Amino acid sequence: MPGTHALLSASGARRWMSCPPSARLEEQFEEEESVYAAEGTFAHRLAELILRYDNGEFSKQTFTRRYNKLKEDPFYSKDLEDYISDYTKMVWEIINETKATCPDALVLFEQRLDFSDYVQDGFGTGDVVIVSDDVVNVIDLKYGKGVGVSAEDNPQLRLYGIGAYAEHSLLYDIQRVRMTIVQPRLENISTEELTAEELLQWAEDEVKPKAALADAGQGEFCIGDHCRFCKARTTCRARAEYNLELAKYEFAAPELLTGEEIGEILMRADELAHWVKDITEYALAQALKGEKLDGWKLVEGLSRRKYIDQDMISKILTGAGYSTTDIYKPDELIGITDMTKLLGKKTFEELLAKLVVKPAGKPTLVPITDKRPELNTTDSAKDDFSEAV
Repeated sequence: MPGTHALLSASGARRWMSCPPSARLEEQFEEEESVYAAEGTFAHRLAELILRYDNGEFSKQTFTRRYNKLKEDPFYSKDLEDYISDYTKMVWEIINETKATCPDALVLFEQRLDFSDYVQDGFGTGDVVIVSDDVVNVIDLKYGKGVGVSAEDNPQLRLYGIGAYAEHSLLYDIQRVRMTIVQPRLENISTEELTAEELLQWAEDEVKPKAALADAGQGEFCIGDHCRFCKARTTCRARAEYNLELAKYEFAAPELLTGEEIGEILMRADELAHWVKDITEYALAQALKGEKLDGWKLVEGLSRRKYIDQDMISKILTGAGYSTTDIYKPDELIGITDMTKLLGKKTFEELLAKLVVKPAGKPTLVPITDKRPELNTTDSAKDDFSEAV
């Protein structure tokens, strides 16, 4: 996986094509990588290793050494390996189908794909590229399981297809471009096939003008699902104005709204919920950095007591004559509330007081009118937060 990201990347194409000025707006924000993205990156590394080994590109000894190193990574798990194994099997099915009609088909892994003829400095990485006599097939691994991703009308995949066509059309008479997404955790495989002419026409008519606007920071802001992956999503004024338009209904009773108005509210409701969540997370992050927000303060959130050492508690209680069938449910100790009822408060305190703690609550942003005391310092809030998560 490449370590650099272009301003107008293929992975962000749906966003900057839908909302061209967002590309430059994002530049003021630091690059962010979620744990899910990091896990996806690791999944790609494992997939590449397996595919290259199966393709005979290095010895078993080399494979074993690299594989064992990957197994030490925190993201490694048997489940992840099983999903990636399913993915590599799907890839080899496609490769073998291609080679049945074109034995000398070219198979490439993690190939840099350049589509800068249409997008300034545009490039991406094709997980698998298969080139046969008149067809180039680009396969993209999606390790996420949140929602199914379709290859149909997918700007990222189409840009990869353009890059693959540009790379290989000089040596091959490519007439068709096939683009496939494999999502092993959802058992989802999706393919779009276009003629080379159709794909290049789309690039000329749709991509090129929108890329020019995006590169110049021009065009109209547009609100949609793509906002969820924009680095400017929390402070984007266009997104705020879009969501605050709901205020015009002044929370009128449903029976006073027209069918058209209710339809508009429902259309905006999902985006509004995501926007509020983004704003809340952003405000908490800023407060933890020491920024004061008018009318709001940081306080210690709710927390629950927890056991320190379940094995020790089990020994103490069984030694005191309590049955394991009473104190377990069935694979772990019953909760503290139920345990207190079982033992009685006095006995609970006598036997287990030193083995139960109540950690600091996770810092929470609340209105200034909240009765809880404000956390004294941002340093202590950060400490509490790190312990609570």
